[in-house]
Amino acid sequence: MAEIREENKMGVMPVGRLLITMAVPMILSMLVQAMYNIVDSIFVSRLSQDALSAVSMAFALQNLMIAVGAGTGVGINAVLSRSLGEKKFTRANKVANHTIYFWLISYAIFLTIGLTLTHTYFASQTSDPSIIEYGVQYTKIILCCSFGLFGQMFSERLLTSTGRTFLSMVTQMTGAVINMILDPIFIFGLLGFPALGIRGAAIATCTGQCIACIVGFTFNFTKNKDIELNPKYMKPEAKIFSRVYKIGIPSIVMGSIGSVMVYGLNKIIIDFTKTAVAVFGAYFKLQSFVFMPVFGLNNGIIPIIAYNYGAKNRERIMKTIRLALAFAFCVMTVGLITFEVMPQVLLGLFRSGDPAENAALIEIGVPALRIIGIHFIIAGFCIVIGSTFQALGKAMYSLVVSLMRQLVVLLPAAYLLSLTGSLTNVWFAFPIAECMSLIVTTFFYRTKIRKMLDFKEVDDDLV
Repeated sequence: MAEIREENKMGVMPVGRLLITMAVPMILSMLVQAMYNIVDSIFVSRLSQDALSAVSMAFALQNLMIAVGAGTGVGINAVLSRSLGEKKFTRANKVANHTIYFWLISYAIFLTIGLTLTHTYFASQTSDPSIIEYGVQYTKIILCCSFGLFGQMFSERLLTSTGRTFLSMVTQMTGAVINMILDPIFIFGLLGFPALGIRGAAIATCTGQCIACIVGFTFNFTKNKDIELNPKYMKPEAKIFSRVYKIGIPSIVMGSIGSVMVYGLNKIIIDFTKTAVAVFGAYFKLQSFVFMPVFGLNNGIIPIIAYNYGAKNRERIMKTIRLALAFAFCVMTVGLITFEVMPQVLLGLFRSGDPAENAALIEIGVPALRIIGIHFIIAGFCIVIGSTFQALGKAMYSLVVSLMRQLVVLLPAAYLLSLTGSLTNVWFAFPIAECMSLIVTTFFYRTKIRKMLDFKEVDDDLV
């Protein structure tokens, strides 16, 4: 006999209110996460500009971890939400319970990297012993203790997949707030704790992630009534792994491409001056405050689109996309104006105790922020449509766009522009690459996704 359950809100609540309900908690949690990212780097920069440069170089490995967690999470999210929309509750429970395997696989990979490759990674980018030492100290802890990060991310995905974005917000905010509180205590040795320097920043981060992981899974066991976490659904099934990773692997590769881009660009710009690496790192922390709300929005719209695609409700899907694009446009416009009008103020947040270092940071960073900021509005459109690809099980389209943007265009453009001898020219690679991203994204949407939304083309692999 078919199971009878109350209709999930993603299929019946008015779209505008649903998007607010789903997205606002995610946006708030992402803003808190962005605030943490900035505060973390501000504290590290007080140690020295070399410490900030080391954390900037570490970003590629941290981004790789996030890519694996978020990409796998996208697969979990899309398959689980679609299963609920199709009323296939047993499959939804199996997907939710297979999270333990995704968790263990992800952690094992980065524990191995942390124990074996950390020094080699930094030595391949710079010969500066100070930056290498800072980088190894920070990154080894981050990688070897990443079980908290993956547990937090996967528990949040289970909550967002079933529409419980408020609880996901609480989970993420818990980790971020704990990070911000512990950062100065562990870094500078406050309240009787020893001063751990850059190691303290890493320990604060991992502590916050572990506590958030516990909070997230507690919510799933006690509050998430749409799924059942039970050993009877934990028997490994190849079909579950296949469905999740069919969507997740392209998303993982897409995120990993970002790590390759950051690594490659750091190698290009450090030939000008190591301050350029600090500027690039500061930019990434600052732009996260602009991009995070849009990513939070996307975490909200993916389950809405996936659920309503499973329910064959085109009208709700299209309204969700239109509202998401309007929001992204507004956020990115504010970001663009901020980067153009007050770059000196933004960069001043990352000052060290050395006036000469601060002057160089401002001199290099002001034109960098103004040039890179040009692409924000275009990026907002591409992010929303890319999330639509993922929600419909077509993450490969997002992968192709990301590959072309960051490896086929951005890195080669940055290298060619570096040959002019001007560091300022290198930053133009960002808007150039985003224009290409717009063209390819629009092509996929108009030629492929429209057919799916008219239900003229169905992805049978996920049925």
